[in-house]
Amino acid sequence: MAIKKQFLKSKPVCKVTFTVEAKDADKVFVSGDFNDWSQTKHELKKLKNGNFKGTVDLEKDNTYEFKYLVDGNWQNEEQADSYKWNDLGSENSVLEV
Repeated sequence: MAIKKQFLKSKPVCKVTFTVEAKDADKVFVSGDFNDWSQTKHELKKLKNGNFKGTVDLEKDNTYEFKYLVDGNWQNEEQADSYKWNDLGSENSVLEV
């Protein structure tokens, strides 16, 4: 798994590219407080090498909590900036942009 941040000079936006290694998965979504934890909004595209990849524009100078939904199972990002406990008794990945 990986996160790439690209800050735009012309806008207060950061293009965040999420990459998930899930060769046996059918569907992967990135879900977080930036999309009201939608389980259908930000679907990552499956690449020929089996990875899933997608880009989300996020407002700069903010912190976001998120997780991946891989075939219905929640997973954290190994390279997250940090982790934060949620109300469900597990941790969310934290992204600082």
